[in-house]
Amino acid sequence: MTELSYVNLTEELAPLCAELELATFTHADPNDLLQEEDMLAYARTFPEGFFVVLDGDRVVGQGGGIYLDFDFTKPQHTIAEITGEHQCANHDPLGDWYYGTDILVHPDYRRRGIGRRLYELRKELVRKDGKKGIIAGGYLPGYAEHKHEMTASEYCDRVVAGELYDQTLTFQLENGFEVRGVLEHYIDDDATDGWASLIVWRNPEVPED
Repeated sequence: MTELSYVNLTEELAPLCAELELATFTHADPNDLLQEEDMLAYARTFPEGFFVVLDGDRVVGQGGGIYLDFDFTKPQHTIAEITGEHQCANHDPLGDWYYGTDILVHPDYRRRGIGRRLYELRKELVRKDGKKGIIAGGYLPGYAEHKHEMTASEYCDRVVAGELYDQTLTFQLENGFEVRGVLEHYIDDDATDGWASLIVWRNPEVPED
């Protein structure tokens, strides 16, 4: 088993990262995934906020995001609205929060601690830059099986309580995130009817307002 390396996104890696999107999200509409031009925009806008996992020359994982300000009194948004063109046009270097836009691991490389390490790298960046924390809209894969029985909010409550397991949300909770609500029409996804969780990790080194 080769040792994995973690680097920041470069223009040279952009096409490989776009290929990983297609290989990982096989159920999604390709038009909804990050394309090579989106990756190039990230590489030119905020490469420090986009981490790429390499096995030799092969891209096997990645996690990106941007800095922005967030109004918790008006939390509803879609991924397209909050991130802007190429999912990074709304990046503001002076923004208080790191907004996680993209995180994925190739199916062949799961259960090797890659996702956890990507979250750690994000937290390290937030601490270094003195930001308030991390915000993200979290995909809820398990909700597809329960959407006819309960609301997305009820589903998240039961996952938080440990009564249900969600592949994504449970992992995020284990990594120190908390659920601050649910987001309607966050993405175009028939399986979950577009619902997502609003998750937050607060930087313990920055006092709360």
